[in-house]
Amino acid sequence: MKFPRMFAPLALALATTLAASAADPGFVSLFNGRDLTGWKTPIGDNGHWKVLDGVIDYDARSEAPGDKNLWSEKSYRDFTLRLDWRIKETTGLYPVPTVLPDGTHKKGPDGKDVITPTPNADSGIYLRGTSKAQLNIWCWPIGSGEVYGYRMDAKQPPSVRAGVTPKVRADKPVGEWNTFEVTLRGERLTVILNGKTVIENAGLPGLPATGPLALQHHGGWKDGKYSPASSLVQFRNVSIKEL
Repeated sequence: MKFPRMFAPLALALATTLAASAADPGFVSLFNGRDLTGWKTPIGDNGHWKVLDGVIDYDARSEAPGDKNLWSEKSYRDFTLRLDWRIKETTGLYPVPTVLPDGTHKKGPDGKDVITPTPNADSGIYLRGTSKAQLNIWCWPIGSGEVYGYRMDAKQPPSVRAGVTPKVRADKPVGEWNTFEVTLRGERLTVILNGKTVIENAGLPGLPATGPLALQHHGGWKDGKYSPASSLVQFRNVSIKEL
């Protein structure tokens, strides 16, 4: 079947979704490639979370006075989530610490974090309705897929903080598409990024038993410019299999 050129991106997104569903029985699409059906657009957003050329597009400028994240209408317990994401561009230099394999930060002779100004953009995925269980999407050398809220919680056991720290940086360059496969069973999390396991069976103590997903807003537009680490991101091919 031939489509007019103006509908080509939409046709491609729909064909990709159908092909993925056929190849992966049990997976249900969470994005139809046309609109944000199944998602709760922030009240007062004014069109900054939108569908553009068959992908979910965000420009980090939501005008919502409260929560600016894009939440799924449905809540989930145990699941495997698959989605593609890409950072469109970075938004300035951000003071990035050096994250060690145990999840702590490298210190200098003065006892303070070693900081490197780094081009960055920042978003993520909230699991089970809580920002504490956020999978980071960013440009830090440690790589995407870490669970910042647990890694930075000094009250957590060392094994937990190390467990949610990526074992390898699997991100593609800014502008290219990446693929997450996220499996959550009880309080145990595994994250595969671009075919590489970056988080394996990590513990998330105290994680709620169920809750919605969210695509994260971060940073924003102020005084005519973006703050560093703003979420200039896109998502596509979002599907989930409940376990």
